[in-house]
Amino acid sequence: MSNRKIRIRGARTNNLKQLDVDVPRSQVVVFVGVSGSGKSSLVFDTIAAEAGYQLTETFPPYFRNRLPKWTRPEVARIEGLSPVVVIDQRRLGGNARSTVGTITDTWTYLRLLFSRVSTPHVGESSHFSFNDAAGMCPTCSGLGEVVASAVDRFIDEDKALSEGAVLLPGFATGGYWYTNFADIGVFDLDKPLRYWSQHERDALLYGIGSAGPLASRLPKGYQGIVERFERIYLRTSDDMNERKKEALAKFTRSERCPDCRGDRLNPESRSATVLGHTIGEMARMEIGELAELVTGVTDPIVAPVVSALTERLRAMVTIGLGYLHLGRATTTLSGGESQRIKTVKHLGSSLTEMVYVFDEPTVGLHPHDISSMTELLKQLRDQGNSVLVVEHDVAVMAMADQIVEVGPDAGAQGGTLVYQGSFDGLRTAGTATAAALSQQRPVKDDPRPPRGHITVADATRNNLKNLSVDIPAGVMTVLTGVAGSGKSSLAGELVAQHDAVVIDQKAVSTNRRSTPITYTGIATAIRKVFARHNNVPAGLFSANSGGACPDCKGLGVVYTDLAFMEDQETVCETCQGRRFTPEVLKHKVDGLSIADVDDLTITNAIERLSDPAITRALRHLEQVGLGYLRLGQPLTTLSGGECQRVKIAKELRDSTSPTLYILDEPTTGLHLRDIDTLLSHLDSLVDHGHTVVLIEHNLDVVRRADWIIDLGPGPGKHGGRILYQGPVAGITGTATAEALHEAG
Repeated sequence: MSNRKIRIRGARTNNLKQLDVDVPRSQVVVFVGVSGSGKSSLVFDTIAAEAGYQLTETFPPYFRNRLPKWTRPEVARIEGLSPVVVIDQRRLGGNARSTVGTITDTWTYLRLLFSRVSTPHVGESSHFSFNDAAGMCPTCSGLGEVVASAVDRFIDEDKALSEGAVLLPGFATGGYWYTNFADIGVFDLDKPLRYWSQHERDALLYGIGSAGPLASRLPKGYQGIVERFERIYLRTSDDMNERKKEALAKFTRSERCPDCRGDRLNPESRSATVLGHTIGEMARMEIGELAELVTGVTDPIVAPVVSALTERLRAMVTIGLGYLHLGRATTTLSGGESQRIKTVKHLGSSLTEMVYVFDEPTVGLHPHDISSMTELLKQLRDQGNSVLVVEHDVAVMAMADQIVEVGPDAGAQGGTLVYQGSFDGLRTAGTATAAALSQQRPVKDDPRPPRGHITVADATRNNLKNLSVDIPAGVMTVLTGVAGSGKSSLAGELVAQHDAVVIDQKAVSTNRRSTPITYTGIATAIRKVFARHNNVPAGLFSANSGGACPDCKGLGVVYTDLAFMEDQETVCETCQGRRFTPEVLKHKVDGLSIADVDDLTITNAIERLSDPAITRALRHLEQVGLGYLRLGQPLTTLSGGECQRVKIAKELRDSTSPTLYILDEPTTGLHLRDIDTLLSHLDSLVDHGHTVVLIEHNLDVVRRADWIIDLGPGPGKHGGRILYQGPVAGITGTATAEALHEAG
């Protein structure tokens, strides 16, 4: 039946080539293909985008403006869609009030439990909400933290007042507030503050109340610089301009609330207990421990609450998040943790016939934990939903009801359907994924010898148990262990104790106009090539020059102010998004206009714009597997893994003196075939005298490392210890060793 399939005809979003495919409903369908092949264009930018767009269109404009924006895909026809839920790796973020407990609704159940059976009885569940006036701590307004002056940053003790010893804005020599302390005849303006008495310093900072014997000499109403700063910056309710925000960031710090000590609740709510524990104490317990504890509540009046709470907590344990606690701020969660929390949240949904779309759900998971995630995918399917997964992990492919491969290659060489069928059939399909599945990568048998060591001493961050370790220099070391075992904490300590370059998956740029052209700095070289070939001024080919389209000013789009609605962006009708005047577009190089250059992939540009400056700048991006990116593609559209590889390319291009590089899961978003490419460039960094430390779960990467540090044995309080350190070939008796043995 057609309604049991999502029928796609003529999909041409991004690099898709009039792709036709029928995706079965009520199954787990895994989409594979090399990086840049078009699988995300099919799943996210076509299926999810059309479903999201059609659903949003059913709402009135007022609500539509407040819903996620979906760009309608380029496709001839799509049938058989349902409302879509995208569970991606974007961090949950949220504000300071968002916690693991609030985002998963477990805090709601816990509040209800305390409102019914706590001793003493405090009141309704709102009395245990730090987001409600009835429950929040009055000192910190339920945030658990207060903003305090970082007084140690206010002054430079090596300078005198006349030399600008007070570093606060407006207080420096000649500043607006300078006369407050400079013209009263009490302070020596020319003596460095280091040589002042304690009373003098206290008088300057804190005013009359702290001035001791100097108090009588201070004029009535005198305020110390701390008092005045806090009045201006901390006790005003007006909207802050950028200057004030910068000052706050520079001269304040967040501290645990002195009254609630981070529990966020008022004294009455903090005093209530269940099973001898306050709600704050339960919020600080690991979720696995809390799940066992609450089963001890046997009062029948709260049996449904206990059952719902226990079910949700155990689901989080099952998915590998048992090491978190409900009070953990969502802003501190990784992309993988965020994705797994979103998954748990949807398991409790009563909706059926939904389309769930996952982006690499195994990111951040040790091979030991992947079966937990695949079980959750099956649960969503068995509840009557369609589950579409973009994934590179073999274990996820193996459990799929069907595999769809897009390819055969990346960019312009991709965008077609090259395989659809079972996992067993994929192995013999002759595709890029089939070839990668058949490849065996042995453990490195000749690891490079270290050139000294980098020591992390007495680390106690998060779950690390006073850990000290020597990390070999001049080689590639991999940090392994189950999720929550302490890998990121150890890497964090390494950064804190030593100078290091962290190559993470955060966005390369937040500017929509930043592209591979601007990032690599080749815009000038491209303009010179066009000028030389056409014997005209190079400035003619700048979108900021007289050659730019006069209506859109070289932007290619026009912005329309729609008053109470969000500004609308439309393609410029005059230049059709080409940014330049017709006269400029007549000038060609190898048949290309300056506007056509934006549509070239990096690989195409290297071939067709044979200029050494251009080739040199783009070569490193191609070498890290990003040759399929278009030169004009906004860097804001890149995935986390692509952003990380852009940064690796930059380091390959710019690195000179020996440097410590730390990378967090660099295989994210990489096809099995591309891992060798990544490893060759990490090897190149090492061969140039650098030290590379990876947090990684991919077993092919682990096998190629020179040194392994395996943490565990479990997550959270059950981890934080080094189980093994040494050559990869020697590891035994751990979850990582078991995974390596099974895969080998």
